[in-house]
Amino acid sequence: MESNVGSWSAARFEVDRHGLFSPPIVTYHNAPPLPSSSSSPSSTPRNLQENLHFHSRRMPDMKESWSSLASLLGTLAFCQTLLQVVLPPELRYASLRFLKRILGFSSSYCYFEITEAVGINDLYNAVQLYLSSFLSASCSRLSLSRAPNSSSTTFTLTNSDCIADIFDGVSVQWEHAVTQCQSKPSSRGEKRFFTLRIRKCDRDRILDSYLDYIMDKANDIRRKNRERLLYTNSHGGWNPVLFKHPSTFDTLAMDPERKRDIMEDLRDFVAGKAFYQRTGRAWKRGYLLYGPPGTGKSSMIAAMANFLSYDIYDLELTKVLSNSELRDLLMRTSSKSIIVIEDIDCSANLCNRSKAPQDLARRSCSDPGAPNAALGSEDGNNNPITLSGLLNFTDGLWSCCGSERIFVFTTNHIDKLDPALLRSGRMDMHIYMSYCSYPALKILLHNYLGSEAEDLGEAAAASSLREVVKKAKMTPADISEVLIKNRRNKEKAVSELLEALKARAERNEKYGGLRGERELNGEEEEEEEQEKRALESPKDGSHCDTDSRKKVEDDEAEKAK
Repeated sequence: MESNVGSWSAARFEVDRHGLFSPPIVTYHNAPPLPSSSSSPSSTPRNLQENLHFHSRRMPDMKESWSSLASLLGTLAFCQTLLQVVLPPELRYASLRFLKRILGFSSSYCYFEITEAVGINDLYNAVQLYLSSFLSASCSRLSLSRAPNSSSTTFTLTNSDCIADIFDGVSVQWEHAVTQCQSKPSSRGEKRFFTLRIRKCDRDRILDSYLDYIMDKANDIRRKNRERLLYTNSHGGWNPVLFKHPSTFDTLAMDPERKRDIMEDLRDFVAGKAFYQRTGRAWKRGYLLYGPPGTGKSSMIAAMANFLSYDIYDLELTKVLSNSELRDLLMRTSSKSIIVIEDIDCSANLCNRSKAPQDLARRSCSDPGAPNAALGSEDGNNNPITLSGLLNFTDGLWSCCGSERIFVFTTNHIDKLDPALLRSGRMDMHIYMSYCSYPALKILLHNYLGSEAEDLGEAAAASSLREVVKKAKMTPADISEVLIKNRRNKEKAVSELLEALKARAERNEKYGGLRGERELNGEEEEEEEQEKRALESPKDGSHCDTDSRKKVEDDEAEKAK
């Protein structure tokens, strides 16, 4: 009886120790039930022995399973090693391609690889730039780079990263991969490529148009990221310098409605490739900026270049030796550029032919050796550039050898230009750069003083500015000079500006007539230019006959009346 009690106590201790320190994890459905609280003490040791006997029978089965798995893995490793030794790499690569092709027939997607090839495949760089334009912060890992002559950082995908895109309602997926080259190693020993995944049903519909769209977007990104250049002609070629003019349409002192019209016209021009092709017109546009000096014509050109991200070609006609050289300079300009001829009425003898007979005696007196440029002489030595050559430059057959180019001419005296140069097709849009108006004055006050006109001083001062600015007829350059001198004191700047505007308005009302018009229209500047030309003319040509001199004096006297 005592022995039975002792054995029962030992068995009970083993059960408690098993429950505390080694809880069972796997449940066997065919195992004998464990002893419960309702079982009798005499049956508990017998059930425990049966459970332990069941577990001891399951252990060899698990060992056999692990042994079989290890044997299978060893067999596979042996087969792989045998295939690498027996089969050449080319055959293995062909077998894998054949297997992928078989699996591809059952797939609903098709895949295209775009491999990096420096100097050969520009599509890889285009895809890289295009994807960087909309990479979001959700990507876990990105690569950063900056191209030469670029002002922005480019985000690119790293190895094995994917990104989705939607074009024309079709969803596509891009994957970037970098693999080590084995058969034909490159200089870097790796192969970089993008993989494009498209549904087979959408392949023919969007593939070509999608790739063209990527190339166009990449070119736009390159042009916006790189630093713009300003070219000037010298010795028959172009010399570039960095263009960093800060003028924009926001800072341009001009009527806001006029600025919006110009910006909308520029947007239509940039997006009008299909329109120009459909209508059979060369993809170019001409703008004529005219008005008094100091009204912001050069600032307008800089604002257009910054708005479109175009380079500027500043053409100096006095350095061009012949019409053929002018044509060669045109051929060396790039697309997406602005070709500028400033002060075209002073750059060459391209005056209005209808007024040429009236000025012939004056020209022959000041410079007898000068030819009659208005008649369009073709002598390359005496008259380097003719009106005919300039017209062919802007609207001839050679002008269409290039695309997306803008011609901008500036002048202070539009009446001096020949009508053939001003017609539509050559100068499509005439923009009058007027004296400073009240909306333009508000922009200048905001630029230089950081405040609106109504915020400066009393309300009476703002209303006085509105009334007097129209009568004063001051240019934005003159007003800017007054504001720059007093930009640290806003009240003083407004008071001095108001005094300057009132003084100019009183002078205009006092003189009026011929003298005031001559001062406001810049005819004093014209007289200075004529005096300069007379001083630069040869001394032996300073004489003229009495009749010609008398005719010139009579013309001047009649004009003074």
